[in-house]
Amino acid sequence: MTAPAPDTTAPLALPGFDDAPSVSKDEPHYLGHRARLKQRFLEAGPEALPDYELMELVLCRTLPRMDVKPLAKQLIATFGSFADVLAAPYERLTEIKGIKDATATDFKVIEAAARRFAKGAIGKRAVLSSWSAVLDYCRTAMAFDDVERFRILFLDKKNGLIADEVQQSGTVDHTPVYPREVVRRALELRASALILVHNHPSGDPTPSRADIEMTRTIADIAKPLGIELHDHVIVGREGHASFRGLRLI
Repeated sequence: MTAPAPDTTAPLALPGFDDAPSVSKDEPHYLGHRARLKQRFLEAGPEALPDYELMELVLCRTLPRMDVKPLAKQLIATFGSFADVLAAPYERLTEIKGIKDATATDFKVIEAAARRFAKGAIGKRAVLSSWSAVLDYCRTAMAFDDVERFRILFLDKKNGLIADEVQQSGTVDHTPVYPREVVRRALELRASALILVHNHPSGDPTPSRADIEMTRTIADIAKPLGIELHDHVIVGREGHASFRGLRLI
């Protein structure tokens, strides 16, 4: 007898979820909620879910036998948003009651995947022709860091990405930047242009006087050597600031 063909119309299953559309009276109440949440995610998309419900979906993977809704809400309340939770230091995550190593690791894997995905969007095209993708990448990579980091995107003559490097890491409100070292590295890579990026852990991306002076120094050193400074972008939780857009360079 020929085996029946598999049912290709069955709904997509996600690990950690009960696929049944309903649950019996003897099963925990949260299983029905979880199944409905999964269906809403699959049918309406992630934008239909607030941060805490998206967090529930993540928590269900490593905590399949408990009601994770209170924990999801606690995480959002503690750190501020879904993105803030993923970007939180591993040690701070595991301080939250109910968050064990497996769950914290899941968060960091998702964070790394988001950064890799965002970087892929700018890796194979002219950077300046996909400026929104550059901004998305910069925010994903740095906006939620708890210390300042100074990053440089090195570009070729066609504005393709040669290298993406974090040059310096500092404290919560300062990163040491050495303009001549920035230009020296650009010469090593034979870069024709630069985009500078750093973050403000305070959340406010407004450039400081020191930011402006450092940027202009780099531009002044680079220009005679045939290296153009396209922009300096500051990212923070509250948005971003472009020096080119603000006419600071």
